[in-house]
Parts: sequence; C-alpha cells; structure tokens
Amino acid sequence: MRGAEFEQRLLRVARGLEKADLVLKGGNVFNSFTGEWETADVAVCGSVIAGIGSYKGAEEYDMAGKYLTPGFLDAHMHIESCMAAPGELAKVLAKAGTTTIIADPHEIVNVSGTKGMDYFLKCAAKLLVNVFFMVPSAVPATDVETNGCGEFLASDMMKYVDNARVLGLGETMRFMECCEGEKRMADKLELFAKKHIDGHAPGIRGKEVQAYRLAGVENDHECSTAEEVLDKLRAGLHIYVREGSGAKNLETLIKTMLDAGVCLDRCAFCTDDKHVEEIRKEGHISTCIRKAIALGVPVAKAYKMGSYQAAEFYGLKNYGAIGAGYRADIVFLDDLEQVRPLDVMKDGRILTEEDYAKDYSVPVPDELLHTVHVGEVTKEKIRLSCDGKTDVIQMNPHQIVTTHLVEEVPTENGYFKSDGVYNKICVVERHGKTGEIGVAPLKGFGVKGGAVATSVAHDSHNLIVAGDNDEDILAAIKGVEENQGGYVIASGGKVVDVLPLPICGLMSEKSCDEITEKVADMLEEAKKLGISEDIDPFITLSFMALTVIPEIRVTERGVYLFGAK
Repeated sequence: MRGAEFEQRLLRVARGLEKADLVLKGGNVFNSFTGEWETADVAVCGSVIAGIGSYKGAEEYDMAGKYLTPGFLDAHMHIESCMAAPGELAKVLAKAGTTTIIADPHEIVNVSGTKGMDYFLKCAAKLLVNVFFMVPSAVPATDVETNGCGEFLASDMMKYVDNARVLGLGETMRFMECCEGEKRMADKLELFAKKHIDGHAPGIRGKEVQAYRLAGVENDHECSTAEEVLDKLRAGLHIYVREGSGAKNLETLIKTMLDAGVCLDRCAFCTDDKHVEEIRKEGHISTCIRKAIALGVPVAKAYKMGSYQAAEFYGLKNYGAIGAGYRADIVFLDDLEQVRPLDVMKDGRILTEEDYAKDYSVPVPDELLHTVHVGEVTKEKIRLSCDGKTDVIQMNPHQIVTTHLVEEVPTENGYFKSDGVYNKICVVERHGKTGEIGVAPLKGFGVKGGAVATSVAHDSHNLIVAGDNDEDILAAIKGVEENQGGYVIASGGKVVDVLPLPICGLMSEKSCDEITEKVADMLEEAKKLGISEDIDPFITLSFMALTVIPEIRVTERGVYLFGAK
C-alpha cells in the first residue's frame, strides 16, 4: 500500500509543483481510454505514473520517435506449459513486453494439490512480472482419469479466497456441471461468486451457452469456430482469443469477428499453453497483437486487447494503461505493427540485462521433485486387441481438437500393430495409484522408427507416449521415469534424447537458454522420425489425454469419447 506521504508527493508531482523521479520525454504515448496516440511526457514516481503531459524529473529520458504502450497482459495462461520454473519464465515474459499474467495453476495442482498452489504463490512474490491466479476449478478435469491430487473441492479452496493474488475461480472445464447445477461445482461457484469465474467450454452452443453464463461464468478461451465465438459473444461472455503453441485460434476468430462487424470491446488475448522457446523466438502477447493488426484489427484496439481490456475484465484497477495512478509498467516500441519491444519498464524502472540475469527462483519442495511412480510396464500390458474396425484418434494440424475415426487398422495375431500411418499411443498412470495403461491407434502423428514420450499430459498428467514399435515405446516410458519427468525420444530400443522436467513432471529447473537449446535439438530429432512440422511432437501429444476437448482422447483407462458420461 502507498503511504499518505507518498500520495501527497504524487499529487504535487501531478500538479507540476515538484519534480518526478523520472520523466519519459516526448514519446508517442498510447491512451488506453480514448485509443489515441499523443506526444507527451510520462512522469513517474516510484512504481506509479504521476501524470501525462509536460513534466520535469530528477532523471529524464528522451523518447522522441518511440511509442509507449502499457505492459501487455495475458488473460489466461498456464505457467507449467511453458516448462520453465516461474522465476526463469518471468524473465522471458518481461523481455517480450508481458508485465502481467493471469495464471491458472491447474496443471501443478492436478499433480500435487495445495503443495503446488502454495509453491506458485511463494514464487509470485519474487517474480519480475505481476502474477495473479485463478484457483483451479476442475481437479480432476473429469471423473474418467486418475490424477495425483485427487479431488480439489470448495473446502480445499477456502484458504485462497481472500488472497490478494487470487482473482477468482479458474477455467470451469466441467461446464455441464455448471449448467446442471451439480453440487460440487455449485459450491465452488458460490465460493467465488463475488470474484471472477473463468470458462472453458469448447463447442457448446445455444441454450447451453445461456445456462453457462447464467451460472456465473464470465469468459471463454476455447472458441475454435466462427459460429461458436459469435454465439458466446452474443451471450455476454468475454472472449479470450488464444494463440498458443498447440492451439492457434487467433486467425479464425479475428477474421470471423471482423467479417461479422461485431464489437471487439469484450475481447482480450491469451496464450493458454505456450512453450518458452516459442516465446523467445516470436514473442508472447506481442505476437497476438502483431497478428491481429495484420488481419485488420485497428492498431489501437489490438493494443487495448493486449492490455487494458483484460485488466478491466478482472478488475485490476491500476493495470493496463499509461495514466495517472497506474503502475509504471510500460513497453517501448519503434514500430507499432511489428510489436518488438526495444525496452520494458517494470514498476517505474527500465529493465536492464542485469535484471534479466538475476536469480528469482524459490526453492522447490522435495515432494514436488519426486512425482513419477510407474509400475512395471511390459509388451503384454501395452497390447490392444483388434477385430475389424476400431476407434482411431486423428490428430489435426495446429489444433488440439481431434477427429474420431472408425477404421481398419493393421493387426498381427489379433492385436493392433503400429506402423508409420497408425502409431500406438499409450497413457500410463504415473502417480503410483492404479498402474493402469490405456492404448489406442493414433493417426496423423507419423513417427517412424521411434517413440516420443512426456510426463506432461493434460490435465491429469499421466505419462503419454506414441510410437511405431513397442521396443521404443517401452524405452521412452523408462526414460521418463528415470528422469522423474520430462520429454523423451527413443529409437533403436534406447533413449536418444531427453529434457528432464523434475518439478511435478512439468517444469525444468534449468535456465530458459538451456531449455530452449534442448527443445530445439529434440524437435530436430523428432523431424528425423518423420513427425510433421504441422504437429508439435510434444505439445500436441500432451493434449491427446485431455478429455475436456473434442472429439476423442485416451486416458490410462482407455479410449474416451468427448461428452461421454
């Protein structure tokens, strides 16, 4: 909280009676309230903007020719999906111009419950970016899978309701339970009724959308079709336009809304799940803004969608604008359409290489480093009996939605035999509870002469592996277990590359440089095995167990058809 003395000083500075700590002189300043660009000074005291206009400061920086925009805000993301520990990830986000994120720790809580949530909250206090949380609402995501945590009920959430970093209830994946008033979900919705409630409802239309909104849900980030996004907008939901690593929906949604001529005031950007190496390569929310402008979104509106509008949706009073009383989180650009930050100001200070080099880590509790417990896995346990046509999972390029096929698949002695067209996908329970293994044919992955495995498998995060032969599948499984989580590529019956992810089997303790280099190497290795460049071998694979996304998935219990009871 700001003290009375500081508040008085802010007022004097705003009135021009006293010098600011620093002044950004003569830049092209974006006004989030009017959508205008104005040549003006920005006066900063401490971490707060005191005023916009003509000011003097103890320090002054010439901003002539530069564009000043509010720090970018990601309306919905999973830290875990970036694979870097929070302290490392925050540095990459800040460099990309993202100064605030709304994180849903759904992944780590599914693995480790309150231990994971508490770890993230401790991390947030040290990070280079502002982090707010939504409390995961769907742990487990469905009743057809086994997670590490078990159920995360309203009674477990009560300790977080009044935390200043907690904005509300995370994505309500159990959307039909919301619509039907199921008691467990109703208890969670009631607990957070005075805060904010995130949605997650792929494919619902018509009256179900109406019921979903009536239940208290405020937004949705799962739109993938034109009809869906318009239906949800018209029902009063905020739409978070997603551009992640696996799910890239921005082009479809933006084109739809522009063609329909609908207002974009209720839209913001999010990444949901995006790998750290991709953020480093192309940007974060900056990417969303750049792509939206290229598709025809007015420049001012694109920048509002990347900052101010998301802040408004969550009631973040002093975020998302360059204005008196707002946080001095500012991005400096030389080109509004390319959206490549020259510098970033965080809390009133322009970040330096020294800031990006600092260690912001928090010690990881030992129990979060030993979460992969796989029983004995043999060829017999990963066999799939086939007689005639069977259910097949079809992967789709640049999407996490799948297509349900029923086809003849290659067999040998009455069992499915994987090949380069039909790979075998297995989900192995890895929390040491049931030892179950689900198996299914997978089409569209295309691996030949090897297998790819990961302990990241949304949302229960069991071990998932796909390959064209059992020897490599078994080797990949063993590789994940030995590293207590990670990405593994196996070929010739042995592990050929691995990225350890020991923090709950989801995140690395290594630097982002090391993670990026290793992932780049593994992507090249995956290409050698024939995996299409239209399919991310790790991210897309990790979603093949996600039972809250259409149309067909596989869990440790077997094939699951979306919407099945």
